[in-house]
Amino acid sequence: MTKATITYYGHSCFKVEALGSSIVFDPYENGSVPGTKLPRGIKADAVSCSHQHGDHNAAHLIETTGKPLAFEVTKITVPHDHHNGAHRGLSDITFLHIGDLTIVHLGDLGRLPTKEEYAELAKADVVLIPCAGYFTITSKEAADVISHLKHPCLKVLMHFREGNRGYDVQETIDEIAKDIHGIKRLKESEITIEAGKIPDETITLEPVQ
Repeated sequence: MTKATITYYGHSCFKVEALGSSIVFDPYENGSVPGTKLPRGIKADAVSCSHQHGDHNAAHLIETTGKPLAFEVTKITVPHDHHNGAHRGLSDITFLHIGDLTIVHLGDLGRLPTKEEYAELAKADVVLIPCAGYFTITSKEAADVISHLKHPCLKVLMHFREGNRGYDVQETIDEIAKDIHGIKRLKESEITIEAGKIPDETITLEPVQ
């Protein structure tokens, strides 16, 4: 069965490694996210930036090999706000099709998905989901997204405020937990998942810093 390892670097930045390939999502510029600094020396075969804001598009900070990926990457472009992109532009939902595993990074999704978008999300085994409002969907909206996902599906929360990490205008993880119930706060920064053995949980990871 297909396996994938997911490593969290804070904010919306993750690295996914599978089938001998690796991709980094949404690396952020130094100084762009309060309390958070992207570690030096991150290497991957490719980088995927959901949109061109400084807290998501620092591809130049990742050392890439340019080697072709062993899995397929597809994208759906969605609004970054509740005004069809008029306020913050557009952002991509990115799908990794890794054998019999599908991993989805929601980027800076700014409104609830459409019926058609939910149909695609329902195929996901793992969803990396923003949840703290203002720049993205709120915790209540994230809970609605979670309610539309299949079982089992691993939900990994991102783009939230905790302690000195994150923006003042974002909801804190404690506030988020009032709307998204049963969050497991893992102390690990990395998790390995396997097709057919997906935990039906909502988790947070501790960012590598």
